[in-house]
Amino acid sequence: MKWIYSFLLLSLSALALAQEEEVHSIYFEFDKYNLKEEQAEAVVNFVKSLDTAKVETIEIFGYCDDRGKDEYNYKLSTNRANTVKDKLIEKGVKSKIIITIEGKGRILIDEDLQENVPEIRSKNRRVDVVVNYKPVVVEELKIPGVYNTVPKDPVVGDRIYLDKLLFERGSSVLNYKAKKELERVAKLLLRHKNIKFEVQGHVCCTPSYHKEAIDRGTKKRELSTNRAKAVYKYLLLKKIAKTRMTYKGYGNTQPLGKGAQFDRRVELVITKI
Repeated sequence: MKWIYSFLLLSLSALALAQEEEVHSIYFEFDKYNLKEEQAEAVVNFVKSLDTAKVETIEIFGYCDDRGKDEYNYKLSTNRANTVKDKLIEKGVKSKIIITIEGKGRILIDEDLQENVPEIRSKNRRVDVVVNYKPVVVEELKIPGVYNTVPKDPVVGDRIYLDKLLFERGSSVLNYKAKKELERVAKLLLRHKNIKFEVQGHVCCTPSYHKEAIDRGTKKRELSTNRAKAVYKYLLLKKIAKTRMTYKGYGNTQPLGKGAQFDRRVELVITKI
């Protein structure tokens, strides 16, 4: 039994490298792009919290609420992005690692967010600073029950950590590289039909009042579920029996406790040995 798990887990460990991200948002007043003192302080504190040795690139995206003309909103959102860029550079961030500065214009209010329109609009007047981290080996996280190698005594509940970058940001669509990796996993699972598991999808970086993130393909708050389902459906195509696996999205409810950048992930969780 152990050699079966050894073979599977060692093969899955090849998926355990990822470039992760963390998102920090700065909110602006209506029709403004200058930083107030408390906003500037928040940016400074954010910069101080970064482990610069692990940061690979930074992207800056500006947004507006849904009011006003598109041309004006694109200009305003771009000004907001540039204001934050200037503050980051002023506080020691190297300009060469800031690879994107983009105004996205207005954010339309989603149909599931209609309860408090003024609050939603205030949260859409923002700049998102996306910090992309260098690849991390999962075993370095040293989390009990999470493996990218063979556990000494595997038990039900052990979690096999899959590459978080199977998906682009906000997307549940498997890319070519992801499919090739899952083909390898499927071949192993076909050899060892005793293994049963749940495909679990997770997301990071959503506000605490939203347990789930929006899938940009469906415009609904179902991103982690859709990511888990995408893996599940692909394994079905590769002849893995329905009776051996289930899928479920957990949103942001199960963080690893090692920082938000590690929480956008898909895992295979052993349910039966």
